Amino acid sequence: MLLGFHVSIVGSIDVAVDRAIKMDCTTFQIFTRNPRGWKFTDLDEEEVNVFVKKCEEQGYQYPAVHMPYLPNLASSNDENYSRSVLTLTAELERCDALHIPYLVTHLGSHLGRGEMFGLKRIIEACNHALSQVNNEVMILLENTAGTRNSVGSKFENLRYVLDNVEPDRQIGICFDTSHAFAAGYDLRNSEDVDRSMSLLDDIIGLDKVKVVHLNDSKGVFNSHSDRHDHIGLGYIGEDGFRAFLKHKLAKTRPLVMETPVDSRCDDMGNLKKVRELADES
Repeated sequence: MLLGFHVSIVGSIDVAVDRAIKMDCTTFQIFTRNPRGWKFTDLDEEEVNVFVKKCEEQGYQYPAVHMPYLPNLASSNDENYSRSVLTLTAELERCDALHIPYLVTHLGSHLGRGEMFGLKRIIEACNHALSQVNNEVMILLENTAGTRNSVGSKFENLRYVLDNVEPDRQIGICFDTSHAFAAGYDLRNSEDVDRSMSLLDDIIGLDKVKVVHLNDSKGVFNSHSDRHDHIGLGYIGEDGFRAFLKHKLAKTRPLVMETPVDSRCDDMGNLKKVRELADES
């Protein structure tokens, strides 16, 4: 099972690999720079070489990069949108330098302009960014919880974007369990998991799902609340994750946790819980 966390790059980007190793991860996800600002510096060539070497030595074949927080690919604000597209392009190039195959991005918010407006902006952003780079890095669209004005909570929305981005080999999906549950795709037991995964397969195709964000939900079912919880301690619960981990998607894709760290549980506790539930499934 490919299982890990979003890990910090504080210090230098190659140290992220050391942190993943220390936590006994078999996959991981990173930001390539400070995720809370627009400005960034070029990657250090020596750090990049060490990062790539460490990944090769540990057999990390499918790490992922997550886009920073500020970009909004569905934005109706032209200045923000232009900066967002430039960031997407730069992150594709940084992924390639790091030999990372996947760039995960939220679809963003249409800021009141409507769902279709947002979807078309996302398509234009992806098409432009992919046309500016010469690599095989895949953009992975992350399904959302359906918060106000957000785009991408419905499988049909994701399918629409997939159908309109070229080349299609460079566009896929990152499936977030917490977001799906909050958006109305139930995952609380084996029947719910089978039903929701069948919808995912019918509408999008499981072959398009390249990474899974494995998170429980602090929000109730169909709440549209984007709040992650510890595995088994949220509203999806242990039965839901036991069923999900039995599904072929969980057995064949990198599973990345973005769970909190608090007095109830830490990263190692979540890692242990997932492995326990997988063994029981």
